[in-house]
Amino acid sequence: MAPNMTLFSVNAILILSTSDNSRILAKYYAAPHAPAGTPAHSTTYPGANPYPSVKEQKAFEKGLMEKTNKQNSDIILYDNRVVVFKMESDVMLYVVGGADENEIMLYNVILALRDSLNILLKNSTDKRTIIENYDLVSLAIDEIIDDGIILETDPVVVASRVSRPPVQDMNSVKGLDLSEEGVLKMWEFGKMKLGERLRQGL
Repeated sequence: MAPNMTLFSVNAILILSTSDNSRILAKYYAAPHAPAGTPAHSTTYPGANPYPSVKEQKAFEKGLMEKTNKQNSDIILYDNRVVVFKMESDVMLYVVGGADENEIMLYNVILALRDSLNILLKNSTDKRTIIENYDLVSLAIDEIIDDGIILETDPVVVASRVSRPPVQDMNSVKGLDLSEEGVLKMWEFGKMKLGERLRQGL
């Protein structure tokens, strides 16, 4: 029988502070639907969130920080999970996957995260800058991973999607005056056109 194949390859993305072991950003993912025949509240199927409560998440993160502070490699097996990590200044970036997950794929995700943050934050990936630009960091993670599914690993593409609005939206908004006076003018114009249509009998 073939192994369980699933697109849900990432269980969590974590950004933790090395100075005080605190959580800066944590996203835990779970597949939206469990496979047929899986017991309720099971965390053993592929794509399941292994740490459903905040208490379990914090315990996992604390143990992970203690384990990785002494490591000189970028990939470890911790709590029956493959964990790839990178240290940037005073933060640790983690990508957590299942025990049977492809380490190279997870490593590409962590590299994409690190490089896209370096582009977005102008090579200043530290705790203070991440907190000040929390929206950009969160959007970058959402561009790389969606519900545990890897979407993009090119940091230039991720950074370009996060840092500027899509071009097709810019053309339609370019000539609009969204000030209070501009909105009032649009309202008056709409009222006038509606009045004309009503007088003409639609």
